[in-house]
Amino acid sequence: MNGQQDSGEFAKLREEIRTFVEERDWDQFHTPKNLSSALCVEAAELLEHFQWLQNGSSDELGPVKLEQVRHEMADVLTYLIRLADKLNVDLSAAVSEKMVLNRAKYPADIVRGDARKYDEYKNR
Repeated sequence: MNGQQDSGEFAKLREEIRTFVEERDWDQFHTPKNLSSALCVEAAELLEHFQWLQNGSSDELGPVKLEQVRHEMADVLTYLIRLADKLNVDLSAAVSEKMVLNRAKYPADIVRGDARKYDEYKNR
């Protein structure tokens, strides 16, 4: 859903990010393409912390790595919120809408405990 404004936490974060960007005159660089690129880079930096780990649990990461992971997660969310702001997308509504689609695509009584993609389990 486009055109709606997030309420609650996303709205607070959006305003905090807008202020940060405005104070630095960075809006000129925040095109949807650039923000999408930055989002991918930050997601890769997040993934890098888990490279070569067995499963990436909190215990396996340890407190220092976990803090670094938290900061990378914040970077990912920041760019996502900024991208949604630039495209006038209500993230809360988008997630709710997508969950409706996912529930239809992955009915719990059919896919419970099955990690295959939706087009693979339909033949069971």
